Amino acid sequence: MSKPPISQAPGRKQEVQQMFNHIAARYDLLNHLLSMGIDKGWRRKLVKLMARDNPKHILDLATGTADLAIAASAIRPEKITGVDIAEEMLAIGQEKVDKLGLGKMITLLKADSENLPFGDSTFDAATVAFGVRNYENLPKGLSEMCRVLKPGSKAFILEFSRPQQFPIKQLFGLYSKFVLPLIGRMVSKHSSAYTYLPESVAAFPDENEVLNIMRQSGFSKAHFIRLSFGITNLYVGTK
Repeated sequence: MSKPPISQAPGRKQEVQQMFNHIAARYDLLNHLLSMGIDKGWRRKLVKLMARDNPKHILDLATGTADLAIAASAIRPEKITGVDIAEEMLAIGQEKVDKLGLGKMITLLKADSENLPFGDSTFDAATVAFGVRNYENLPKGLSEMCRVLKPGSKAFILEFSRPQQFPIKQLFGLYSKFVLPLIGRMVSKHSSAYTYLPESVAAFPDENEVLNIMRQSGFSKAHFIRLSFGITNLYVGTK
């Protein structure tokens, strides 16, 4: 089932919310298993880049089980606020935050990334890891991200891409089409969650279109960095 890449069909947000609530208990295991642990390195790359700006208050959008928020705690900001629409994901994230003793630094809230409950120019940095392709309306979500950032602050966005280099393109295609959905169904016990992942990646705009949408959403500068031969991109936008 293909999906519109920018503005999703009405009701898609509720489907995504229900899906992630359903797989929340096995989400972390599957993430690290399916990426062979490489996803941790991608997050470290983002955090290292963000650390150059020494942000005091960070907003982590589509925070899920708080992996990126926890990774960002390494640079010792004063506060990290993580938001997500899936309460079951947030519950697991809160357990992890509490276990690590990060409750004073990290606050997790149920909120819609496309309708953020924060004032203009609130945050010093915004992050999102593998969440923007799930937005119902990508331009709106990016505009909200830009709105709540202080002038001159940056957004850091990790998102899967479609590698073009031989043989990575062919191997990634086979892995996405056959291996990933099979393992995902077996472990998550959800028939469509890990079929949705490669479909959503295939429907997501290419790099140049994402940069154009970021600029149209209020980011004065935008560029991207290819990671792992183009399997993932790190987008950086400056308000």
